[in-house]
Amino acid sequence: MDLASYITIIISTVFINNFILSRFLGLCSFIGVSKNTGPSVSMGIAVTFVTTMASLITWLIYNYILLPYNLEYLRTISFILVIASFVQFTEIVIQKKAPALYKIFGIYLPLITVNCAVFGVAVLNTDTFFLHGHAVPGSFMKALVQGFGAGAGYTLAMFIMSGIRERLEYADVPRSMKDVPITFIIASLMSMAFLGFSGFKI
Repeated sequence: MDLASYITIIISTVFINNFILSRFLGLCSFIGVSKNTGPSVSMGIAVTFVTTMASLITWLIYNYILLPYNLEYLRTISFILVIASFVQFTEIVIQKKAPALYKIFGIYLPLITVNCAVFGVAVLNTDTFFLHGHAVPGSFMKALVQGFGAGAGYTLAMFIMSGIRERLEYADVPRSMKDVPITFIIASLMSMAFLGFSGFKI
């Protein structure tokens, strides 16, 4: 097991190539659900579960079905079907186990299906860990780790943003800048702060 490469993938996806703050994917749920820390962290956990499991299943489908039968052109639709299935499963579990949380998530929970971050991870896995139609050695575990790291990076961004927005409730923000406008400004500042990690060599 190449532990160092797995740690490198996690650090890269959480800090250097954070899917929200560096790649600007999944912004709709990032803006919509990050008003409170509790729901934000729960949403992050749900997205992490979906990205990890979607990475696992999409790697298997791509390696054992799409590539051998020259069906790579079905990558998008097959990946979306996998992601939608896991989101439905997550939605059912949260609705049963935590109805209050399900109400807070509202429309943003099913929107994980079209969350660009989740689909982006699945596509990035095939673009990164497959060369000339073949999986590179250890690519299955690396794809899995990358899926988990992307979800962890999403959760970290949600946690930081929700903490800032909770503080803003007590700040004297001009009426025209309240809620979404000030959130986008903060997101821009966070993105610039995370840009500092791009200079790291790992």
